[in-house]
Amino acid sequence: MIIVYTHVTVDILHYGHLQYLRSAKLLGDKLIVGVATDEAVMEIKPRPIVPFMERLAIISSLKFVDLAIPQKEYAPYKNLSSVHPDILVESEDHNEEFLEKGRKLMKKLGGRMVVLPYYPEQSTTRIKEKIKNG
Repeated sequence: MIIVYTHVTVDILHYGHLQYLRSAKLLGDKLIVGVATDEAVMEIKPRPIVPFMERLAIISSLKFVDLAIPQKEYAPYKNLSSVHPDILVESEDHNEEFLEKGRKLMKKLGGRMVVLPYYPEQSTTRIKEKIKNG
């Protein structure tokens, strides 16, 4: 069984999230998704609008997600060490230093990392800006 791990915030669920998670699931047999807690998100951006427990429930309800778990730090490294997935899926919107740390940890764990495309036109930030600006 191939276990795939990825992580998300998903403050406002949109089509880009669905495509990303669906693509991640296609890489293996079981998809585990770390959902960043509010505190984890706030390491790099403002507090999410949608509370953590609601975001966790939303991700858990998706048919291609086998398990959604809390991710207490923005970076997935602690969860990776606990879950030991075969594949870590990251988005290309992370900087190279962040991606390289993931690659090194996955190599140490005997797995690999796959980087999926990021579609900036499908972004929570853009949706929030549209709502704010009318």
